[in-house]
Amino acid sequence: MGKDVLILAIESSCDETAAAVVKNGREVLSNTIYSQIDLHTLYGGVVPEIASRKHIEKINQVIKTSLKDAGVTIDDIDAIGVTYGPGLVGALLVGVAEAKAIAYATGKPLVGVHHIEGHIAANYVEHKELEPPYLCLVVSGGHTHLVKVNGYAEYEIIGRTHDDAAGEAFDKVARAIGLGYPGGPKVDKVSKTGRKDVLAFPRAHIEGCPYDFSFSGLKSAVLNYLNSCKMKQTAGHVEEEPKQGKTVYETVFSGNDMIDEEQGVTVADVAASFQEAVVDALVSKTMAAAKDFGYTKIAMAGGVASNSALRAGMKAACEANGYTLYYPSPILCTDNAAMIGCAAYYEYISGTRHGLDLNAVPNLKLGERA
Repeated sequence: MGKDVLILAIESSCDETAAAVVKNGREVLSNTIYSQIDLHTLYGGVVPEIASRKHIEKINQVIKTSLKDAGVTIDDIDAIGVTYGPGLVGALLVGVAEAKAIAYATGKPLVGVHHIEGHIAANYVEHKELEPPYLCLVVSGGHTHLVKVNGYAEYEIIGRTHDDAAGEAFDKVARAIGLGYPGGPKVDKVSKTGRKDVLAFPRAHIEGCPYDFSFSGLKSAVLNYLNSCKMKQTAGHVEEEPKQGKTVYETVFSGNDMIDEEQGVTVADVAASFQEAVVDALVSKTMAAAKDFGYTKIAMAGGVASNSALRAGMKAACEANGYTLYYPSPILCTDNAAMIGCAAYYEYISGTRHGLDLNAVPNLKLGERA
């Protein structure tokens, strides 16, 4: 093998400002993340303008820290990798502008990376033996995809959500039952004390699209159940109808408060039953695709891939079918720059280079190139 390749990677697609130094695509020398989650929790979700301003404030500091932690200087770096889509356009622009400035000042090659490609590549960091081809379930706040990974930069989407992504559904249901933001980790935590079979929420099956997902109906079923419980509690009283898009339970309940005293259903029961419906849909469709296309290696990626119930459900299904399962540690499931550095390495060695006209593409599709 020739000279080691060091990638300085930058990620700023949403509310994490991150930088990393990655060697040869699989060895992380540093991975620095500044999370804005506490700030955005005050608003119940990510505020794009605030996210962009915080990226500007922190990005130089994060990059300097990452280089220092890796024990290298910018002169040691072979290329600059950066997320250029998809994501929040203002947030993306901060990272892209920073990467272009460094590339221009140093003469280093610039490599733009698709954010979801980065999530998939996170598996290579901890699973050195993993190589394409394999099937990957990508589950995050903005994406739910089933992807054939045919090569290190070759992807084919065979399943996708028709409406809400899995992570988006987690956030909306968490808000409705008073758990707040971020919804995914909070639903996962409270579900551990709930009964996952107490409420039979629906699983969507889309005619003619066996590997596609839909979580809007599930979300509506949860909201309708909550509203029906509220109506039972307020029977005989005239109350104003909740505004469209709101539920009568929004920001009211937390923890294991009772939702339906007559049936003994708690917040934890609702959370667990909802989570079970999501996990069942994700696992069953992944297993169906693996069987139909002949895959024996299954990977997961994205923020929801850190969900404990999903990991347990996918592990059990893979063991039952004789498949090998791969997923990153939770820190590499959330947005980070190490995964971008890994993906950038494979793009770099395949000859991908971007000019200083590289721009942010907020709706960039997987497999598209700037």
